Amino acid sequence: MKHKTILNHKDFLTTPDDLVVHMGCFVLKAKSAKYENDGRYGLVAAKRTFKLAVHRNRAKRLLRDWLAFNEELMLPDLDYIFIARINILNCNCETGRAQMYQALSKIAQIHIHNEK
Repeated sequence: MKHKTILNHKDFLTTPDDLVVHMGCFVLKAKSAKYENDGRYGLVAAKRTFKLAVHRNRAKRLLRDWLAFNEELMLPDLDYIFIARINILNCNCETGRAQMYQALSKIAQIHIHNEK
């Protein structure tokens, strides 16, 4: 399943009910999808965190790679927002993919547990 990207600013806004997982290189927030079985994802690399555009672009590129590697763990009824931390610039590919796997697995467990 191919997830679409979140394009609208208001869809990036989060609420206290959102599922949140803090990892070393990023923060993952998940909330119910706007439409059923239409999961999307958004990437955030803030200018406040990454002063240079080249660093913001690299952070988003790394997140996209890690996400593509672990895409099968993404649930179709959730919207995901990935917020890059400054440590992402020092993460290697294996560490990032492992952190993404852990974060997506944890969100899936919490979501399934909350549905019961």
